[in-house]
Order: sequence, then C-alpha cells, then structure tokens
Amino acid sequence: MSEIFDALRRWPDVEAPGLVAVDAADRLILDESAELRASAQPGDVAVINDAYGALTLGAAHAGADGIRAHLDAITGERALEANASRLGLADHFRIVPLDASLVSGARVVVLRLPRSLEALRDIAGLIAAHADADVVVVAGGRLKHMSVSMNTVLGEHFGQLDVSHARQKSRVLSARAPRDGRDPAPAAVRVAGLEVRAYGGAFAGARLDIGTRLLLENLPYVPVGGTPSDPLIDLACGTGIVGAWMATQYPGAHVYASDQSAIAVASARATMLANGIEDRVAVARDDMLGARPSASASFIALNPPFHSAAAVTDLIAPRMFTDVARVLRPGGQLWCVWNSGLRYRPLLERTIGPTEQVARNAKFTVTVSTRR
Repeated sequence: MSEIFDALRRWPDVEAPGLVAVDAADRLILDESAELRASAQPGDVAVINDAYGALTLGAAHAGADGIRAHLDAITGERALEANASRLGLADHFRIVPLDASLVSGARVVVLRLPRSLEALRDIAGLIAAHADADVVVVAGGRLKHMSVSMNTVLGEHFGQLDVSHARQKSRVLSARAPRDGRDPAPAAVRVAGLEVRAYGGAFAGARLDIGTRLLLENLPYVPVGGTPSDPLIDLACGTGIVGAWMATQYPGAHVYASDQSAIAVASARATMLANGIEDRVAVARDDMLGARPSASASFIALNPPFHSAAAVTDLIAPRMFTDVARVLRPGGQLWCVWNSGLRYRPLLERTIGPTEQVARNAKFTVTVSTRR
C-alpha cells in the first residue's frame, strides 16, 4: 500500500510542506476495513469524505471494484481523479453525489469523520436509510478532531458501535445495525432579513458569522454590475448569505455565487429557493472562479476560507486573490472581509490594486480593492 500513498498528491489544492494527501487516520481506516472489503462484491463499497483519494484508491488497489465515492471539495474530487489516472485505477470507482445513490445497497461504508456533528448526522441518517441492512460503517479520524459526541450521533442511527484502539493519534468507530434512517434536510433560520438554509457541515451553519455580518454592514448600496453578463459575484459563498443579500437589496440584479464545497452549494441553492430569488442567482461548484472568463466582472464579495481539508493554512487566500484579479475588469472592485491578524492589505495591494480599509472591529477588517 505504501507505493499508493507515496504517489498521492493534493493538487489542484494547495501543496506545501506539512500539507499532506494521506495521514495516519486514512491508513487506520483502511486497515480496520480490510477484512470487510476483502469479501465485498463489486458495488458493495462506498467511500465518503475522502480527502484526496487515499481511501478510494487504497480500497481499489486492494481489490475493491465499483466503488462509489463522494468528496465534498471539488479540489479533492479533482485530486482523486488525477491521482487515479496516474496510478491506473480510474476504472475502479465513480464519483457520486451525497444522496441515496451513493449508499443504496452498500454493505461496507468507509468514512472519514467530518468535523461537524451535523454533517455526521446527515451522513449517518443517509446510510441508515438506504444502505444494506447488514452494512458496516468504518469511520475514522484524528483524535484531535474527534469527540465522544460523535459516538452519540452514530448511535442515533446504528444499534451497535465498536471503538478501536488508538494508533498514531487516530481512531476508528465501527457502526452496525442501521435504524431510523433519514435523508439530509437543511436547517433553517432567519438572519439579516433572509431565510437561510444550511446542510450539516456548511460554513457557519444556519447563522450569520461575525465576519460576514461586518461585510454586509459595509457593502455599498449601489454596486456596479448586476446584469446577466456582469453579475455581482459572491465568491466562497457558503450558505449563500451574501449572494442572497445582494439579490434582495438590489431588485433585478443578477448574482453568481460559487463555492468548492458540495455541501455549501446545496445549502446556497436551498437559500436562494427559500427567498424566491433562484431565477436571479446562479450557484456553481467551482475551484475559486475557474469557470468565469477573465476580465468579466465588476464586483466581487469575498470572505476567504483558511482551511484546506482539515489543515489551517494562509495559502488559500493568495490563490483566491490572484483569481479575483484575473476575473475583475480594470476598475472592478473586490470587497473582502478578513481576520485582521492575517494582514492581507499589502497582498491585496500587490495582487489586485489600490486597497482601502472600509471598516474594522475587534477581530475583522473590511477592505475594498480596485483592479488596476
């Protein structure tokens, strides 16, 4: 198996020393599920929440075929495809949405535990509703990201739960006897005058985080753009709060919202539908703004993330600013909110153009950068 792991890359996600494509939790999950997978028939195995292909390709290399895999991040999905092509394993799996088709009839589910309990609840309910009655879920993660509450959540949908010994600061939970299955449904709350919908695991959930609140309080009342060919852009949209706010504040304006997370995109689409603005807000799953033409936008709003998979990193925002600079036409503006300690202003100046501070509170700064 080591030859598989040694070949894995994170690309097109950020790559840097300390950012790995496979870790001890992946290895433990594969070891703990090996016997179950050995007796599985084609189509019996589903992989959920893989990061860059370690679980899917590890299972494929060991003989599993017809694997159904779901990765939330589009960068992880593309990394899986690139790694599989390089290793000659592309024919052993297919990528499937997080719905009944992913786990229907599955007998072995290999799961990298999400950090969000609500995301785990959605996944566990889905498996219990649609997998084989004899399904075994082998779910693992790093101890620093696990809690006993995960046992409780799995216990809501499975009658038997076994806990492995810890190994290299990782652990596996094995769940059997599915019960009380249900399909995921988004949480709903009214914030900032909007009906917000959030599936488990979406950034900030069904609430308004303090950075986004500061951004909304300071966005200009009449932004440029807002036409079908030049929409207002909500980059890294999460549940779609900013995009929905712009669409409701500026009647008739068109908005383009994008995020790399499948959970975020599903949540944002549900938010737009709940507010009756789905005809004016296009929601796309994309790596930054890869699908947008260069020099095609006048207005972009952004609250940049600082997580790549489970790793905290300051390498994501620079890549996003570079893509923003590509997509903005001269004179176009980026309105950005960021943690003040990150000191992004010089980077914004270099990458995009003249940058002014618009607002600041105890933790966050809002700036506007104008494309040169």
